[in-house]
Amino acid sequence: MPQIAKGGKYIFGWSLVREDGRLKIPEEALEEYGFIPGENVILLSGSKTSGGFIVTTKAAIQRSKISNILLEIPTLAEYQISDTKVIKHKGRFYGWTILKPGGVLELPNTTLSIFGVKPGDHLLAIRGSNLGIGMGVRGPIIEAARQHPEIAVF
Repeated sequence: MPQIAKGGKYIFGWSLVREDGRLKIPEEALEEYGFIPGENVILLSGSKTSGGFIVTTKAAIQRSKISNILLEIPTLAEYQISDTKVIKHKGRFYGWTILKPGGVLELPNTTLSIFGVKPGDHLLAIRGSNLGIGMGVRGPIIEAARQHPEIAVF
């Protein structure tokens, strides 16, 4: 996993968003965060700088400082909203999906659009906080990563 700038964030690689809304999370990221194919993962909007979204689990949210979200949005906590729907709560977007075998996420274009992503985009899989994997689409870290052709594309 490269660190593209001294003191900078670690990255796992690029995830290409396919025309059908599929994207692959790099294996190293899956292992580091303990994601298991077949489990439900929660998506929440990324930072204002990097955009995109964060991939996390209910257990990781429960251990974080945003654990109150699960109480405030019980339909998300219990996966009672459709896995193709994204909801807005206090200025942030939330949704969920099932992590497919091989670390694949399958997201409808409407969901991608809400997160500012479209087919053909390369999302940079970034080691975020303990919360989850950042899937950034823009900003300084993305521009810096584009200068490194050795970064793998998944």
